[in-house]
Amino acid sequence: MKKTIKKIAVLLTICVASLSVLSACGTGGTASGNASSGQEATEVQDGSISAEAENWEPTAPEIAGLTFKEQKQTDYTEQFAVYKYDGGYAVFDIREEGQFLLVPEGQEVPADLPAGMTVLQQPKHIYLAATALMSLFTSMNGMDVVSMTSLEEDEWTFDAAQEAMESGSVKYAGKYREPDYEMLVSENCDLAIESTMIYHVPEVQEQIENLGIPVLIDRSSYESNPLGRAEWIRLYGVLSGHEEEADAFFAEQEKLIEGLEDFENTELTVAFFYISADGKAVVRASTDYVPMMIEMAGGRYAFSDVVNESGTSSIPMSMETFYNIAENADIIIYNSSIDNSVKTLQDLENKDPVIGSLKAVQEGNCWSSGNSIYQRPDIAGSMIMDFHNLLTGNTDQLQYLSKLE
Repeated sequence: MKKTIKKIAVLLTICVASLSVLSACGTGGTASGNASSGQEATEVQDGSISAEAENWEPTAPEIAGLTFKEQKQTDYTEQFAVYKYDGGYAVFDIREEGQFLLVPEGQEVPADLPAGMTVLQQPKHIYLAATALMSLFTSMNGMDVVSMTSLEEDEWTFDAAQEAMESGSVKYAGKYREPDYEMLVSENCDLAIESTMIYHVPEVQEQIENLGIPVLIDRSSYESNPLGRAEWIRLYGVLSGHEEEADAFFAEQEKLIEGLEDFENTELTVAFFYISADGKAVVRASTDYVPMMIEMAGGRYAFSDVVNESGTSSIPMSMETFYNIAENADIIIYNSSIDNSVKTLQDLENKDPVIGSLKAVQEGNCWSSGNSIYQRPDIAGSMIMDFHNLLTGNTDQLQYLSKLE
Protein backbone atom coordinates (compact mmCIF):
# COMPACT_ATOMS: atom_id res chain seq x y z
CA MET A 1 0.00 0.00 0.00
CA LYS A 2 2.80 2.45 0.92
CA LYS A 3 4.55 1.76 -2.42
CA THR A 4 1.33 2.45 -4.31
CA ILE A 5 0.78 5.75 -2.51
CA LYS A 6 4.38 6.79 -3.16
CA LYS A 7 4.06 5.93 -6.86
CA ILE A 8 0.86 7.99 -7.17
CA ALA A 9 2.59 10.94 -5.44
CA VAL A 10 5.51 10.77 -7.85
CA LEU A 11 3.21 10.64 -10.89
CA LEU A 12 1.27 13.66 -9.61
CA THR A 13 4.53 15.56 -9.15
CA ILE A 14 5.53 14.72 -12.72
CA CYS A 15 2.20 16.00 -14.03
CA VAL A 16 2.58 19.25 -12.09
CA ALA A 17 6.16 19.58 -13.35
CA SER A 18 5.08 19.12 -16.95
CA LEU A 19 2.33 21.74 -16.63
CA SER A 20 4.75 24.19 -15.00
CA VAL A 21 7.28 23.81 -17.79
CA LEU A 22 4.60 24.20 -20.46
CA SER A 23 3.31 27.38 -18.84
CA ALA A 24 6.85 28.74 -18.71
CA CYS A 25 7.56 27.86 -22.34
CA GLY A 26 9.43 30.62 -24.08
CA THR A 27 10.89 32.19 -20.94
CA GLY A 28 14.05 30.15 -20.77
CA GLY A 29 17.30 31.55 -22.10
CA THR A 30 19.23 30.06 -24.99
CA ALA A 31 22.54 30.84 -26.55
CA SER A 32 22.64 33.58 -29.12
CA GLY A 33 24.01 33.49 -32.61
CA ASN A 34 24.58 30.15 -34.30
CA ALA A 35 25.18 28.11 -31.16
CA SER A 36 23.87 24.58 -31.30
CA SER A 37 22.05 23.00 -28.40
CA GLY A 38 25.32 21.40 -27.41
CA GLN A 39 26.82 24.77 -26.55
CA GLU A 40 23.85 26.36 -24.78
CA ALA A 41 24.99 25.35 -21.33
CA THR A 42 28.49 26.74 -21.68
CA GLU A 43 28.04 29.89 -23.72
CA VAL A 44 25.50 31.87 -21.74
CA GLN A 45 26.31 33.08 -18.28
CA ASP A 46 24.19 35.09 -15.89
CA GLY A 47 27.24 37.04 -14.83
CA SER A 48 25.75 38.28 -11.56
CA ILE A 49 27.60 37.70 -8.32
CA SER A 50 26.09 38.64 -5.00
CA ALA A 51 27.92 40.81 -2.51
CA GLU A 52 28.26 37.75 -0.27
CA ALA A 53 29.90 35.76 -3.06
CA GLU A 54 32.33 38.60 -3.81
CA ASN A 55 33.76 38.06 -0.32
CA TRP A 56 33.53 34.27 -0.51
CA GLU A 57 36.01 32.73 1.90
CA PRO A 58 35.14 29.03 2.19
CA THR A 59 35.92 27.20 5.40
CA ALA A 60 35.26 23.62 6.47
CA PRO A 61 31.89 23.42 8.21
CA GLU A 62 31.58 21.79 11.60
CA ILE A 63 29.24 18.81 11.39
CA ALA A 64 28.13 17.02 14.54
CA GLY A 65 29.34 13.43 14.54
CA LEU A 66 31.94 13.94 11.78
CA THR A 67 35.66 14.58 12.17
CA PHE A 68 37.24 16.98 9.70
CA LYS A 69 40.32 15.48 8.07
CA GLU A 70 41.65 17.81 5.37
CA GLN A 71 40.83 20.27 2.62
CA LYS A 72 41.51 18.89 -0.82
CA GLN A 73 44.26 20.77 -2.62
CA THR A 74 43.19 22.98 -5.50
CA ASP A 75 45.46 25.35 -7.39
CA TYR A 76 43.40 27.24 -9.96
CA THR A 77 39.70 27.22 -9.12
CA GLU A 78 37.91 30.23 -7.69
CA GLN A 79 34.53 28.56 -7.56
CA PHE A 80 34.69 25.54 -5.24
CA ALA A 81 36.38 23.92 -2.27
CA VAL A 82 36.29 20.29 -1.13
CA TYR A 83 36.54 19.25 2.54
CA LYS A 84 37.10 15.63 3.52
CA TYR A 85 35.95 13.99 6.74
CA ASP A 86 36.65 10.65 8.35
CA GLY A 87 34.54 7.78 7.09
CA GLY A 88 34.59 8.92 3.46
CA TYR A 89 32.30 11.91 3.94
CA ALA A 90 33.03 15.08 1.98
CA VAL A 91 31.60 18.57 1.67
CA PHE A 92 31.56 20.48 -1.62
CA ASP A 93 31.37 24.23 -1.09
CA ILE A 94 30.34 25.84 -4.38
CA ARG A 95 30.38 29.58 -4.76
CA GLU A 96 26.87 31.07 -4.92
CA GLU A 97 25.34 27.59 -4.60
CA GLY A 98 26.07 26.59 -1.02
CA GLN A 99 27.35 23.37 0.53
CA PHE A 100 26.70 19.74 -0.37
CA LEU A 101 27.42 16.81 1.93
CA LEU A 102 28.48 13.59 0.18
CA VAL A 103 27.38 10.58 2.23
CA PRO A 104 29.25 7.36 1.32
CA GLU A 105 27.25 4.25 0.52
CA GLY A 106 26.25 2.41 3.69
CA GLN A 107 26.84 5.44 5.95
CA GLU A 108 24.23 7.40 7.88
CA VAL A 109 23.26 11.00 7.25
CA PRO A 110 24.34 13.07 10.28
CA ALA A 111 21.35 14.14 12.35
CA ASP A 112 22.18 17.82 12.80
CA LEU A 113 23.44 19.46 9.59
CA PRO A 114 24.25 23.14 9.08
CA ALA A 115 21.33 25.14 7.69
CA GLY A 116 21.02 24.98 3.92
CA MET A 117 23.36 22.04 3.41
CA THR A 118 22.19 19.61 0.70
CA VAL A 119 22.68 15.87 1.22
CA LEU A 120 24.07 13.82 -1.66
CA GLN A 121 23.88 10.07 -1.15
CA GLN A 122 26.74 8.45 -3.12
CA PRO A 123 25.31 8.87 -6.66
CA LYS A 124 25.02 6.00 -9.12
CA HIS A 125 22.56 7.39 -11.67
CA ILE A 126 23.45 10.99 -12.55
CA TYR A 127 21.50 13.14 -15.01
CA LEU A 128 24.31 15.22 -16.54
CA ALA A 129 22.68 18.35 -17.93
CA ALA A 130 25.93 20.33 -17.63
CA THR A 131 27.15 18.69 -20.82
CA ALA A 132 30.67 20.16 -20.81
CA LEU A 133 31.38 17.91 -17.83
CA MET A 134 30.95 14.72 -19.86
CA SER A 135 34.56 14.94 -20.98
CA LEU A 136 35.72 15.15 -17.37
CA PHE A 137 33.77 12.04 -16.40
CA THR A 138 35.10 10.11 -19.40
CA SER A 139 38.66 11.25 -18.68
CA MET A 140 38.62 9.81 -15.16
CA ASN A 141 36.71 6.63 -16.10
CA GLY A 142 33.73 7.91 -14.15
CA MET A 143 31.02 7.02 -16.64
CA ASP A 144 29.78 4.25 -14.35
CA VAL A 145 27.81 6.88 -12.40
CA VAL A 146 26.40 8.79 -15.39
CA SER A 147 23.12 7.33 -16.67
CA MET A 148 21.42 10.24 -18.44
CA THR A 149 22.31 13.43 -20.26
CA SER A 150 20.67 16.39 -21.99
CA LEU A 151 22.29 15.93 -25.41
CA GLU A 152 21.38 13.40 -28.05
CA GLU A 153 23.99 11.12 -29.58
CA ASP A 154 24.62 13.17 -32.72
CA GLU A 155 25.11 16.39 -30.72
CA TRP A 156 28.34 15.24 -29.11
CA THR A 157 31.67 16.25 -30.63
CA PHE A 158 33.88 13.54 -29.17
CA ASP A 159 33.84 9.77 -29.48
CA ALA A 160 33.61 8.70 -25.83
CA ALA A 161 30.27 10.45 -25.31
CA GLN A 162 28.82 9.17 -28.57
CA GLU A 163 29.92 5.62 -27.80
CA ALA A 164 28.35 5.73 -24.33
CA MET A 165 25.01 6.71 -25.83
CA GLU A 166 25.29 4.24 -28.69
CA SER A 167 25.84 1.41 -26.20
CA GLY A 168 22.84 2.52 -24.15
CA SER A 169 24.83 3.04 -20.95
CA VAL A 170 23.88 6.73 -21.13
CA LYS A 171 20.38 7.76 -22.24
CA TYR A 172 18.96 11.01 -23.52
CA ALA A 173 16.63 12.41 -20.85
CA GLY A 174 15.58 15.70 -22.41
CA LYS A 175 17.12 19.17 -22.53
CA TYR A 176 18.04 20.93 -19.33
CA ARG A 177 15.07 23.28 -19.83
CA GLU A 178 12.58 20.44 -20.36
CA PRO A 179 13.83 17.15 -18.90
CA ASP A 180 11.92 13.89 -19.11
CA TYR A 181 10.74 13.73 -15.50
CA GLU A 182 9.29 10.26 -15.91
CA MET A 183 12.64 8.95 -17.13
CA LEU A 184 14.46 10.58 -14.23
CA VAL A 185 12.18 8.67 -11.87
CA SER A 186 12.14 5.35 -13.75
CA GLU A 187 15.95 5.38 -14.14
CA ASN A 188 16.40 6.05 -10.40
CA CYS A 189 18.17 9.36 -10.94
CA ASP A 190 19.88 10.28 -7.67
CA LEU A 191 21.56 13.54 -8.73
CA ALA A 192 21.06 16.15 -11.44
CA ILE A 193 24.15 18.17 -12.34
CA GLU A 194 23.12 21.37 -14.08
CA SER A 195 25.00 24.26 -15.64
CA THR A 196 24.14 27.84 -14.70
CA MET A 197 21.72 27.84 -17.66
CA ILE A 198 19.24 26.40 -15.14
CA TYR A 199 19.06 29.93 -13.69
CA HIS A 200 16.85 30.80 -16.67
CA VAL A 201 14.31 28.08 -15.84
CA PRO A 202 14.21 27.91 -12.03
CA GLU A 203 10.88 26.08 -12.19
CA VAL A 204 12.72 23.09 -13.71
CA GLN A 205 15.17 22.91 -10.83
CA GLU A 206 12.28 23.17 -8.38
CA GLN A 207 10.38 20.32 -10.01
CA ILE A 208 13.44 18.05 -10.11
CA GLU A 209 13.94 18.67 -6.40
CA ASN A 210 10.24 18.02 -5.80
CA LEU A 211 10.89 14.51 -7.13
CA GLY A 212 13.42 14.03 -4.36
CA ILE A 213 16.40 14.44 -6.69
CA PRO A 214 19.10 16.85 -5.44
CA VAL A 215 20.44 19.41 -7.92
CA LEU A 216 24.08 20.49 -8.02
CA ILE A 217 24.83 23.53 -10.19
CA ASP A 218 28.25 23.48 -11.83
CA ARG A 219 30.06 26.81 -12.08
CA SER A 220 33.13 25.70 -14.02
CA SER A 221 32.22 28.08 -16.86
CA TYR A 222 32.83 30.98 -14.47
CA GLU A 223 36.48 30.07 -14.01
CA SER A 224 38.74 32.65 -15.67
CA ASN A 225 41.72 30.29 -15.67
CA PRO A 226 41.35 27.45 -18.22
CA LEU A 227 42.98 25.05 -15.78
CA GLY A 228 40.39 26.16 -13.24
CA ARG A 229 37.70 24.76 -15.54
CA ALA A 230 39.58 21.49 -15.85
CA GLU A 231 40.22 21.37 -12.09
CA TRP A 232 36.54 20.64 -11.48
CA ILE A 233 37.51 17.07 -12.30
CA ARG A 234 38.92 16.96 -8.76
CA LEU A 235 35.51 17.67 -7.25
CA TYR A 236 33.77 15.16 -9.51
CA GLY A 237 36.48 12.61 -8.79
CA VAL A 238 35.53 12.69 -5.11
CA LEU A 239 31.83 12.70 -5.98
CA SER A 240 32.07 9.66 -8.27
CA GLY A 241 34.60 7.60 -6.30
CA HIS A 242 37.32 8.13 -8.94
CA GLU A 243 39.45 10.59 -7.00
CA GLU A 244 42.84 9.07 -7.80
CA GLU A 245 42.13 8.81 -11.51
CA ALA A 246 40.83 12.39 -11.57
CA ASP A 247 43.91 13.74 -9.81
CA ALA A 248 46.22 11.80 -12.11
CA PHE A 249 44.50 13.09 -15.24
CA PHE A 250 44.59 16.69 -14.04
CA ALA A 251 48.31 16.36 -13.26
CA GLU A 252 48.89 15.30 -16.87
CA GLN A 253 47.18 18.45 -18.18
CA GLU A 254 49.31 20.59 -15.84
CA LYS A 255 52.47 18.86 -17.00
CA LEU A 256 51.75 19.66 -20.65
CA ILE A 257 52.26 23.36 -20.07
CA GLU A 258 54.80 23.37 -17.26
CA GLY A 259 57.49 24.63 -19.65
CA LEU A 260 55.53 27.73 -20.64
CA GLU A 261 55.84 29.60 -17.36
CA ASP A 262 59.11 31.29 -18.32
CA PHE A 263 58.38 31.49 -22.06
CA GLU A 264 58.88 35.01 -23.45
CA ASN A 265 55.71 36.25 -25.13
CA THR A 266 55.84 36.32 -28.92
CA GLU A 267 53.76 39.56 -28.94
CA LEU A 268 51.75 38.13 -31.85
CA THR A 269 48.12 39.21 -31.65
CA VAL A 270 45.26 36.72 -31.99
CA ALA A 271 41.64 37.49 -32.90
CA PHE A 272 39.29 34.74 -31.70
CA PHE A 273 35.67 35.21 -32.81
CA TYR A 274 32.68 34.02 -34.83
CA ILE A 275 29.98 35.77 -36.85
CA SER A 276 26.47 35.47 -35.45
CA ALA A 277 23.31 34.92 -37.46
CA ASP A 278 22.51 38.64 -37.28
CA GLY A 279 25.88 39.60 -38.77
CA LYS A 280 27.71 40.68 -35.63
CA ALA A 281 31.21 39.62 -34.67
CA VAL A 282 31.11 37.80 -31.32
CA VAL A 283 34.34 37.84 -29.32
CA ARG A 284 35.27 36.60 -25.87
CA ALA A 285 35.52 39.04 -22.99
CA SER A 286 39.12 39.76 -22.07
CA THR A 287 38.58 38.13 -18.66
CA ASP A 288 37.40 34.85 -20.24
CA TYR A 289 39.43 31.64 -20.15
CA VAL A 290 40.04 31.56 -23.94
CA PRO A 291 41.99 34.87 -23.94
CA MET A 292 43.90 33.55 -20.93
CA MET A 293 44.79 30.41 -22.92
CA ILE A 294 46.20 32.63 -25.66
CA GLU A 295 48.22 34.67 -23.17
CA MET A 296 49.51 31.55 -21.40
CA ALA A 297 50.52 30.14 -24.78
CA GLY A 298 52.65 33.18 -25.55
CA GLY A 299 50.35 35.44 -27.55
CA ARG A 300 48.34 38.61 -27.08
CA TYR A 301 44.57 38.61 -27.33
CA ALA A 302 43.52 41.24 -29.86
CA PHE A 303 40.46 42.24 -27.82
CA SER A 304 42.30 42.65 -24.52
CA ASP A 305 40.44 45.88 -23.72
CA VAL A 306 36.98 44.43 -24.38
CA VAL A 307 34.94 43.87 -21.26
CA ASN A 308 31.25 43.41 -20.59
CA GLU A 309 29.70 45.04 -17.55
CA SER A 310 27.03 42.34 -17.38
CA GLY A 311 29.72 39.70 -16.84
CA THR A 312 28.83 37.58 -19.87
CA SER A 313 31.73 35.91 -21.65
CA SER A 314 30.49 36.43 -25.24
CA ILE A 315 30.40 40.00 -26.55
CA PRO A 316 28.75 40.91 -29.87
CA MET A 317 30.00 43.97 -31.73
CA SER A 318 29.40 45.62 -35.08
CA MET A 319 31.66 44.60 -37.94
CA GLU A 320 32.99 48.15 -38.06
CA THR A 321 34.10 47.95 -34.42
CA PHE A 322 35.49 44.48 -34.99
CA TYR A 323 37.50 45.64 -38.00
CA ASN A 324 38.96 48.62 -36.15
CA ILE A 325 40.34 46.27 -33.50
CA ALA A 326 41.24 43.17 -35.53
CA GLU A 327 42.52 44.90 -38.69
CA ASN A 328 46.18 44.23 -37.90
CA ALA A 329 45.86 41.05 -35.87
CA ASP A 330 48.59 38.57 -36.77
CA ILE A 331 46.42 35.46 -36.45
CA ILE A 332 42.70 34.82 -36.85
CA ILE A 333 41.05 31.85 -35.13
CA TYR A 334 37.42 31.32 -36.09
CA ASN A 335 35.32 29.88 -33.28
CA SER A 336 33.85 26.84 -35.03
CA SER A 337 32.53 25.42 -31.77
CA ILE A 338 29.70 27.91 -32.11
CA ASP A 339 29.47 28.35 -35.87
CA ASN A 340 30.75 25.34 -37.79
CA SER A 341 29.79 26.70 -41.20
CA VAL A 342 33.32 27.99 -41.88
CA LYS A 343 35.37 25.22 -43.50
CA THR A 344 37.53 27.25 -45.89
CA LEU A 345 39.07 30.69 -46.16
CA GLN A 346 36.44 31.57 -48.74
CA ASP A 347 33.69 30.60 -46.28
CA LEU A 348 35.20 33.06 -43.83
CA GLU A 349 35.42 35.88 -46.38
CA ASN A 350 31.81 35.23 -47.40
CA LYS A 351 30.67 36.11 -43.88
CA ASP A 352 31.23 39.83 -44.46
CA PRO A 353 33.03 41.90 -47.12
CA VAL A 354 35.21 43.61 -44.51
CA ILE A 355 36.86 40.32 -43.49
CA GLY A 356 38.90 40.09 -46.70
CA SER A 357 40.71 43.31 -45.73
CA LEU A 358 42.09 41.93 -42.47
CA LYS A 359 45.85 41.50 -42.36
CA ALA A 360 45.63 37.87 -41.23
CA VAL A 361 43.28 37.01 -44.09
CA GLN A 362 45.50 38.66 -46.69
CA GLU A 363 48.51 36.78 -45.33
CA GLY A 364 46.61 33.49 -45.11
CA ASN A 365 47.09 33.15 -41.35
CA CYS A 366 43.56 32.02 -40.54
CA TRP A 367 42.55 28.99 -38.48
CA SER A 368 39.53 27.19 -37.12
CA SER A 369 39.16 26.09 -33.50
CA GLY A 370 37.32 22.90 -34.36
CA ASN A 371 33.99 22.01 -32.80
CA SER A 372 34.86 20.60 -29.41
CA ILE A 373 36.52 23.35 -27.36
CA TYR A 374 33.42 24.02 -25.22
CA GLN A 375 32.57 20.35 -24.71
CA ARG A 376 36.15 19.55 -23.69
CA PRO A 377 37.38 21.31 -20.53
CA ASP A 378 39.49 18.17 -20.06
CA ILE A 379 41.85 19.30 -22.86
CA ALA A 380 42.74 22.68 -21.35
CA GLY A 381 46.47 21.90 -21.33
CA SER A 382 46.34 20.45 -24.83
CA MET A 383 44.53 23.52 -26.20
CA ILE A 384 47.07 25.87 -24.64
CA MET A 385 49.83 23.86 -26.29
CA ASP A 386 47.97 24.08 -29.62
CA PHE A 387 47.89 27.87 -29.31
CA HIS A 388 51.57 27.81 -28.35
CA ASN A 389 52.56 25.65 -31.32
CA LEU A 390 50.58 27.91 -33.65
CA LEU A 391 52.28 31.01 -32.26
CA THR A 392 55.74 29.47 -32.56
CA GLY A 393 55.26 28.04 -36.03
CA ASN A 394 55.04 24.36 -35.04
CA THR A 395 51.82 23.89 -36.97
CA ASP A 396 52.51 20.25 -37.78
CA GLN A 397 51.89 19.46 -34.08
CA LEU A 398 48.38 20.92 -33.88
CA GLN A 399 45.61 18.67 -32.55
CA TYR A 400 42.55 20.93 -32.35
CA LEU A 401 43.28 23.86 -34.68
CA SER A 402 42.93 23.57 -38.46
CA LYS A 403 44.14 26.00 -41.12
CA LEU A 404 41.54 27.62 -43.36
CA GLU A 405 42.73 27.15 -46.94
